[in-house]
Amino acid sequence: MTVDGAIHALERVADKLGDRIILGAGTVLDPETARACMLAGAEFFVTPSLNLKTIEIVKRYSKAAFPGALTPTEIVTAWQAGADAIKVFPCSALGGAKYIKALKGPFPQIEFVPTGGVNLETVGDFLAAGCCAVGVGSDLIDNKTIQQGKYEVFVERARQFRQKIAEARGKAQHA
Repeated sequence: MTVDGAIHALERVADKLGDRIILGAGTVLDPETARACMLAGAEFFVTPSLNLKTIEIVKRYSKAAFPGALTPTEIVTAWQAGADAIKVFPCSALGGAKYIKALKGPFPQIEFVPTGGVNLETVGDFLAAGCCAVGVGSDLIDNKTIQQGKYEVFVERARQFRQKIAEARGKAQHA
């Protein structure tokens, strides 16, 4: 929701691809924005921080909530409020995959989705630490490449991430 016209962009994507994708909205700060995104077609919601009212409205409409949390208290509060998984943000600030591994000790039942510091070199470490998914930002999509219109670069980067994830999951199954 940090991009001008984000709601309109969600509507356009939902109209064009809605039957082929699961559309999500990011940087959702409050329940009002979450509801507007739902009406535009969003099915899941990612937040940078913990807002219990946002989780409440998302769950009221049977959508998926991935609130941002960093401390153990925030993480448990989000989980108890009904979060589907916790976006650990900014994960790299507290040690990356090592922090996730430390959290999984007392919270094995909580699903984590780290953002911040996830790249091709670290994605396997995050999955090995017990993350159910990862959030990748500028290592996947960047403004310079968008401005250059080189969208094929994003396809290649996504392919590389998919390969690294497959490798990491294969190793985890044999470990």
